[in-house]
Amino acid sequence: MKSPEFQQSLEKYADVIVKVGLNLREGQRLIVNAGITDYPLVRAITQSAYQAGARVVTVFYNDDEIGHIRLKMSSREALKDVPTWLLQAYLDHAKNGDAFLRISSENPDLLADVDPEAIAIQRKAMGRKFKKVAEYTMRDAINWCVISYPAEAWAKKVFPGVSAKQAQEKLWEAIFQTCRVDQPDPVAAWQAHILDLKKRSAYLNAKRYSALHYQAPGTDLTVGLPRGHQWLAAQSHAENGINFTANLPTEEVFTMPHRDKVNGVVSSSRPLIVYGKTVEDFTLTFEKGRVVNITAKKNEDTLRKLIETDEGGSRIGEVALVPVSSPISQRGHLFFNTLFDENAASHIALGRAYRSTMKGGAKMTEEQFNKRGGNYSLIHSDFMVGSDKMDIDGILADGTREAIMRKGEWAFEA
Repeated sequence: MKSPEFQQSLEKYADVIVKVGLNLREGQRLIVNAGITDYPLVRAITQSAYQAGARVVTVFYNDDEIGHIRLKMSSREALKDVPTWLLQAYLDHAKNGDAFLRISSENPDLLADVDPEAIAIQRKAMGRKFKKVAEYTMRDAINWCVISYPAEAWAKKVFPGVSAKQAQEKLWEAIFQTCRVDQPDPVAAWQAHILDLKKRSAYLNAKRYSALHYQAPGTDLTVGLPRGHQWLAAQSHAENGINFTANLPTEEVFTMPHRDKVNGVVSSSRPLIVYGKTVEDFTLTFEKGRVVNITAKKNEDTLRKLIETDEGGSRIGEVALVPVSSPISQRGHLFFNTLFDENAASHIALGRAYRSTMKGGAKMTEEQFNKRGGNYSLIHSDFMVGSDKMDIDGILADGTREAIMRKGEWAFEA
């Protein structure tokens, strides 16, 4: 039995998700994608959503163990089969301007005993089947959000030295803190935080840098930025007219690189979970935008399989700046969940670029977007590169260099 104090925090968390994350509007429908153990939070979200005027809340529950069984026992051909009825449900909501919410609570180690090729086949099939749905979110056509729930297996991974119950309690505490649920008025705290991040993005947009230069031990990388790139932060404006915050928590300011103008070497600063395996201490070398060399101390083949998903998987679709003083970094532990770990350090994403990070990108064809420097891929995989030893310069069109980050912290006032 959870305490009244916990229930109050859970309801505050649900309100932050509905009012800040989704900013759900009266009359909107909402699809929630969740794990089967996430139901306490799902029920709180559903109540908050109906209080906000939701027309219908539809929940799709997933059982990760069933997915694990399928990957272990199905043929490679059978793994390509993706139900069409689910696609139609998402497309119907997307075309109508409704909202999507995904709860991330996966066991980081669940697929550790599965052949990476089997996982890649299934993920590629899913990516192709849901390509049109992904386009709605990647161009911010609708309000959508990704949040988390401390499922037992994930909690035990983050806090291995305590009981399952204690691990979940500790992970709840971490989620409530980093999502500002522990503040007297969480919604007001988020509004102030969003304003600060938007000031940072406005500063960077006014500069119109032509490139970024990353320097740290094991990293010397130049990332060209395309004309018309836009720095975004925290809150986005959807085509359906709603301002929303896609990730809770979020500490980043981000944009898109030019797909052909990334050169040099970059080293990871934190492990990356890929296909249920932990890739550690890896380095990527880029020439003219493409990964040309991969090294990793652990699970290099798994990382290579991810990058080989398609042509765009070997290129970068996002660069994001995060100070090492972020609340998530200050906690001093890994979350083994990209939603959190990417907000502990500056990061880069392999694969698909967000259309919203290019001025007018939402209205471009795929060919036009790529011609302007955008990147399309079935994957979008963030990996952390920032640390307290990283310096980042902005390079202006005339070659002038200006400090953006020094030792992992902002080097400018906004």
